[in-house]
Amino acid sequence: MKSDTVVVCGGGGFIGGHLVADLLRQGYRSIRSVDLKPFDEWYQLFPEVENLQLDLQGKETCEQALRGAQIAYNLAADMGGMGFIENNRCLCMLSVLINTHLLMAAKKFNVARYFYASSACVYAADKQVSPEVIPLKESDAYPAMPEDGYGWEKLFSERMCRHFREDFGVVTRAARYHNVYGPHGTWTGGREKAPAAICRKVLEAKLSGRHEIEIWGDGKQTRSFMYIDDCLKGTQAIMNSDILEPINLGSNELVTINGLVDIVEAIANVKLKRRYDLSAPKGVNGRNSDNELIQKMLNWEPSTPLRTDMEKTYAWIYDQMTKRGR
Repeated sequence: MKSDTVVVCGGGGFIGGHLVADLLRQGYRSIRSVDLKPFDEWYQLFPEVENLQLDLQGKETCEQALRGAQIAYNLAADMGGMGFIENNRCLCMLSVLINTHLLMAAKKFNVARYFYASSACVYAADKQVSPEVIPLKESDAYPAMPEDGYGWEKLFSERMCRHFREDFGVVTRAARYHNVYGPHGTWTGGREKAPAAICRKVLEAKLSGRHEIEIWGDGKQTRSFMYIDDCLKGTQAIMNSDILEPINLGSNELVTINGLVDIVEAIANVKLKRRYDLSAPKGVNGRNSDNELIQKMLNWEPSTPLRTDMEKTYAWIYDQMTKRGR
């Protein structure tokens, strides 16, 4: 119901900020947005929302966040792109405190529905060794061998959601996100993901006149990337569904990192010399989303091709860079 109190944990972040904006567009009247960052660092801040700056690793702060809530979205985590994930495994693992304490608060306050944002990093590494990867099905998470640090935290937290549902009756839902991108997110500073990082690098090369770009790895590694609007639609559909187990939420449009650079170069109308840093973090060699289950259960699929939405992302990052320059 539009009068329900909805809490978005991680509301100052990329996906969380967009979710708050979407809930406002739908007419929700009682929204609480919670994030660790100071308000001036939130990607989107809405004065008509109850905004709280809280460290959700603590039990008491999680209770403060969820008191009186009917619906809770847990999008909060200490994370970033592959460069951050591979060099901050302990910080990524500590996010287990956020989900654990939020689940305890959800049980205490009888929250009606609880959503957990998981990740494709839960999938077994031995199924992602080739760029010509077979799309990953939900069952491919076991036997467990996820991304070290971040992936283990996500897989463990999925199980916590399951057991809180089975043992205590907390209604939990979980989606395994595959590389979400779009405007109003991290594009510099070390936590940005590949689409934003490549947009920034291409823009830096074009604006500086030094037509050269550094690519992490050999550029042949493959990924799929999901635009934020598709993520929001899928997230809320999963939250309101009867799907009990974690489910893929991602595009199945496979692209190499070189191919992603090609797309951004075409958008920018520039051609760059490529330097490959084979010592840099590059993640698994191939990862793609098998969407058979979500198409069957929810009739969900991404609405637009990668090139179209990369244009929107590029335009937003261009505006941020030129504003910063001025």
